[in-house]
Amino acid sequence: MDRIIEDKRWIKPKHYKYIAGAILAVAIILFITLYDQTSTFRAEKEKITIEQVKQGEFNDYITITGQVVPIATIFLDAIEGGRVEEILIEEGAMLSKDDVILRLHNNDLIQQIMNSESNLAYSSNELRNTRIQMEQQKIQNKRELLQIDYQLIRLKRNYRQNKALYQDELIAREEYLRSQEEFEKARSNRELVYQKLVQDSIFRENQKELMDENLKNMQLNLQMVRQRLGNLHVQSPVKGQLGLLNVEIGELISKGQRIGQVNILESFKINADIDEHYIDRIRLGLHGYFDRQQDTFGLLLKKQYPEVRDGRFEVDLVFRDSVPRNIRIGQTYHIKLELGLPQQAVLIPRGGFFQSTGGQWVYVLHPTGEYALKRNIRIGRQNPQYYEVLSGLEPGEQVITSNYDVFGENERIVFK
Repeated sequence: MDRIIEDKRWIKPKHYKYIAGAILAVAIILFITLYDQTSTFRAEKEKITIEQVKQGEFNDYITITGQVVPIATIFLDAIEGGRVEEILIEEGAMLSKDDVILRLHNNDLIQQIMNSESNLAYSSNELRNTRIQMEQQKIQNKRELLQIDYQLIRLKRNYRQNKALYQDELIAREEYLRSQEEFEKARSNRELVYQKLVQDSIFRENQKELMDENLKNMQLNLQMVRQRLGNLHVQSPVKGQLGLLNVEIGELISKGQRIGQVNILESFKINADIDEHYIDRIRLGLHGYFDRQQDTFGLLLKKQYPEVRDGRFEVDLVFRDSVPRNIRIGQTYHIKLELGLPQQAVLIPRGGFFQSTGGQWVYVLHPTGEYALKRNIRIGRQNPQYYEVLSGLEPGEQVITSNYDVFGENERIVFK
């Protein structure tokens, strides 16, 4: 008879589907648990720059490039216009005060001087004639007064004689009264003539003063015109070097036209451009220095120009102590301009990463050195060598400082 054969297997076929489902569930759980969702970029460690964060002294300075310029420049403007007749001194020559640089010729100005001289001669002649007439009138008035005085004396004597005779009843009363009236009339007339002479004298003095003033003004005007003629000789106002002379023989120069400049070489200064990023930190009195021929020369920021052009503004620095030997206008120096005092800080070397992140984050290496992770940081001041780290990094850590453009937005850099 048939016997039922008992299945002794631990796992029966009907159980396979349950086991497969369990294995799949465990695999999914392990994948979710162990899979790192962090975006990753693989890079060759030899092709990137890695620097160590350190604690040190932060020197707050910037490096600027400046050129040597004269301590002062005097511009030469044509005081009088004219045609260039002769150039006596060429550019670059040393000048003494009042050296004639060039000569101009102006026919109109010469004609004006001749007219002024002619007018002065005519006015002077008229003044002399007027003075002669006034003196003659003065003599005539004195002669008239003298004649009246003589007549008054005669009438007075006749009046006194007639008065004595009338008192002795030797002449008629009518004759006495007539002599009295003639005497009194002559005396009154003498007073009027005298007042007229006084007024004439005052008038003549006023006229003389006015004519003298007019003549003086004409002489002054002639002197000024002649001085204008002297301005046709363009002279150096100071001792220095003729740095520029922008004229040619035969060229017509207008009045007030700039024709050159004189550089005062008693001292020098350095003119430099600074990025407008630092405009709030630049102030008068800042110290700077540069090295040349194994010597260090100190500078002082003396002037800051207000205009910003193409994202930069100008400053002038003067030497604090000594000046380099054989210094020349136009020489270029790389200057370290101190913006503040040195301070202890966490430092990270400068690199291309700043252009990619703006200093807001960096890739920090894991202690194993196998990969680097993105970390937010905060950067403060900077100088040509270091950035000052305010937060996010500790001394001894290593960061990638080369450019991050190739890394994209990945948060982890794995080294091959």
